[in-house]
Amino acid sequence: MSDHPDHSHLSDTDLRVRALESLLTDKGLVDPDALDAIVDTYENKVGPRNGARVVARAWVDPDYKQWLLRDGTAAIDSLGYVSTQGADIVVLENTAQVHNLTVCTLCSCYPWAVLGLPPAWYKSFPFRARAVKDPRGVLAEFGQAIAEDVEVRVWDSTAEVRYLVLPERPMGTDGLDEAALVDLVTRNSMIGTDRLDGSIT
Repeated sequence: MSDHPDHSHLSDTDLRVRALESLLTDKGLVDPDALDAIVDTYENKVGPRNGARVVARAWVDPDYKQWLLRDGTAAIDSLGYVSTQGADIVVLENTAQVHNLTVCTLCSCYPWAVLGLPPAWYKSFPFRARAVKDPRGVLAEFGQAIAEDVEVRVWDSTAEVRYLVLPERPMGTDGLDEAALVDLVTRNSMIGTDRLDGSIT
């Protein structure tokens, strides 16, 4: 029996990634433990929870909210969620009059430090193309019927600037503390494809 694990179930992309990782490790260019730590951080620790904590803090702390809207990068860094991507994060506030939607039309630039790994649909060409041309149609496909009197703004991320949507605080949540509010915030609400209804998921 071979000592090598069976990789026959892996896709061509997975096999190429493993081969590249192996080559870089053999040449001493990559520390496999460091790679494992990075993957673990984004898969199990970061996720959208960091962004949810940022949003919940803004909902309960007006001074922090103003700082967040004025200088998103610094305000987010103050909570310990430092971006390793070298990009500024601009925070966009959803209101009763304005709904913000973020996209990256050229690739899939995304604020990993606060949202974790991007969903597959965010990286797909149809979403990237249609979000700019038909944002209301895209939002409708996510179950969000935006009233005609609400302005929809689409923000295109770049290598230098990433965006985070600050969703409206759901009605009926005045009695919830910050920790409980974190549980209301979804990844999609911070991208702008969802609005929050106040139900804890």
